[in-house]
Amino acid sequence: MSDNPAIPMHLTTVDAQQWPNIASVPMGRFMGWRARRAEAAFAGACARAGLELDPDNESDLVVDHAELFDRIAANGWIGLAEGYMAGEWRTETPDALVHVVSKLLEVGFNPKTTLGREARFSGGEVPPELVAKFSGDGMSAFAGHFATGVPTMERVSVPSHSPSAGRGKEPKNYFVSETNYSAPLETEKLDLADAQARSVGMLLDAAVVRPGTHLAEVPSSGGAVAIAAAGRRATVDSIVTDPAVVRTLRERLTLGGAEDAVHLNVVEGLPRGMDRRKARYDAVVSAEHLETMPTRVQAHYFALIDGLLARSGRAALQTVVATGKMTPAAQSALESLRAYIWPTLNYQTVDQIRKTVDSRSGLRVVAQTHAPDHLELSLKHQRTVFQSQLREAAADGFDAVYRRLWMWQLALREAMAHAGMLDVVQLTLTHRHRRGVR
Repeated sequence: MSDNPAIPMHLTTVDAQQWPNIASVPMGRFMGWRARRAEAAFAGACARAGLELDPDNESDLVVDHAELFDRIAANGWIGLAEGYMAGEWRTETPDALVHVVSKLLEVGFNPKTTLGREARFSGGEVPPELVAKFSGDGMSAFAGHFATGVPTMERVSVPSHSPSAGRGKEPKNYFVSETNYSAPLETEKLDLADAQARSVGMLLDAAVVRPGTHLAEVPSSGGAVAIAAAGRRATVDSIVTDPAVVRTLRERLTLGGAEDAVHLNVVEGLPRGMDRRKARYDAVVSAEHLETMPTRVQAHYFALIDGLLARSGRAALQTVVATGKMTPAAQSALESLRAYIWPTLNYQTVDQIRKTVDSRSGLRVVAQTHAPDHLELSLKHQRTVFQSQLREAAADGFDAVYRRLWMWQLALREAMAHAGMLDVVQLTLTHRHRRGVR
């Protein structure tokens, strides 16, 4: 039995220092009444979604501990995630977890959810030891592009948000080359590494990386981009914002035969830590870092790229974006990821990103790709790979709460991608006035 009667037995093994909000149950005025209301609302949402709760009737999910409803009453979707992390509810399979989350989002389950604090941008780095447990190539956390997706390209007119647009200096609209990738054919988790390598190749192609190119990776995405660029005989400056990962990155570069072509530069943070750099690069690339920045930091980030990029250079960024299908319930669900993984997670739409680029830098988006089905499949395969590596993750020191957290975030984002709320895009940027040509 627990030495502290206020702590339920199922929480006695939770590390209270690492997981204070998981190790304790929310308390407050009228909590019993609020929890009963939360339970009724949750049961109603499950009924509308067609989710079975009866453990004797092939249930879709099982609630093992009523403390779950105290958590939902206290903080909505964050509480639902905390209940999953605490082992207070479960599904029989990881696929069933995606199904449950998808259905709850579909019926608009949206209990009051508040993060409760203004988070400071911290870079969004994921421990490389953890990335190795869910990635296809052992080093990359970003989504892949699968070989069987067919690209279709067209030129589309988009509004300019440049301060000088429509004043005789620049037109009110400009054209962007847009490529849409069709859903890939049947894939397996073993295809993830090849798909991630294809994402890297697409970025380097968009940035026109070739022998002699001076490339900045801002920031490092784990090694794959730098190694592939070195394979094209480019010289790479890879910016690292977390000194703790430098040793792992050096090992990966050595194994990839790229240690002589890649220079690791540690900065205190982006973009402020690079404000005084005078280097000019032929190419700048980034793989799924933009979405971890608040909008104000994104503006500084694009201004930084503007300053780093040579006049004739190109920048290529892969990022996950929101679509017009994003719902208030999904926005609330994302608070669970901000609470525990990415404090400033910020899924903007492509239009919002283009507006920031136009208004806060001298750059312009000239091409963009869309591959929503590839994002969904990437997350599914990452989840499957992680499920197969749970024992190894435990051996590396990631406890049961952390492992459930990672299953939760992969399942939640997969459910949102399945609903068409998220998309993975690659954006190609150039200076608006290249060599005097508008």
